[in-house]
Amino acid sequence: MQQAADFLDESLALSELIAPLSDTDYTQKTAFKDWTIDMVLRHLHFWNTAALLSVKDEAAFQALVSGLTDALREGALPDHEYAYFEGLSGRALREDWLVMADRTADVFAQTGPSQRLQWVGPSMSARSSITARLMETWAHGQEVYDQLGVVRENNDRIRNIVVLGVNTYGWTFANRKLPAPGPMPFLSLTAPSGEIWTYGEEQDDERIAGRAEEFCQVVTQVRNVADTSLSVSGKIAQSWMTQAQCFAGPPQPPPAAGTRKTRIA
Repeated sequence: MQQAADFLDESLALSELIAPLSDTDYTQKTAFKDWTIDMVLRHLHFWNTAALLSVKDEAAFQALVSGLTDALREGALPDHEYAYFEGLSGRALREDWLVMADRTADVFAQTGPSQRLQWVGPSMSARSSITARLMETWAHGQEVYDQLGVVRENNDRIRNIVVLGVNTYGWTFANRKLPAPGPMPFLSLTAPSGEIWTYGEEQDDERIAGRAEEFCQVVTQVRNVADTSLSVSGKIAQSWMTQAQCFAGPPQPPPAAGTRKTRIA
């Protein structure tokens, strides 16, 4: 399954970024809810572990997520993840996280794409599960790139996130108890390689055009659409891009304009 290889490659790219950091550097706060780099890695590590267990040991998976309801309701997920890993941090955390990412990728590479897997919400296919892990790694990785003042060089594997964004067009509205306002706007996105990716029916009045990575940044809510160069035409397109959410969970607002950007040292 190509998505498993793409997930591992994205994890390796993040690992390479943070490899030079000292243990103290991991305590830097990012622009995402003041999460430190340690907190970002623990979060990715926890959910990679959950994904692996959903394939290999359903009972262990259920045990892992059984205490999450209160933590999610109380906004205490980072504390829960901290306790689960007994405060593991810094370079030791990076090493442990990367070993688990490698194991997770290997297991999913050997799993049928259509196999149904348990999750915190509804079950999902193995392909959807590992794509979600890729998306989370890419999205949470952005706050680390931003904090370290590094402009990420993207790869065409972000097409997985584009597709996730497209597939969750209706979800963005349904999750807010709103009907989809109409057919999805036409997308014309330029891949990192320069290839043009198009989605939806060709329309003149409802369309979004620009760099694929910026579309990914908007649907993963790591950038406000106002902080991108995307061309967004039409009321439906505007409505979608100002509240797009490709990840599960309660409705979340995008970051305020100007608040998420690459830090200048």
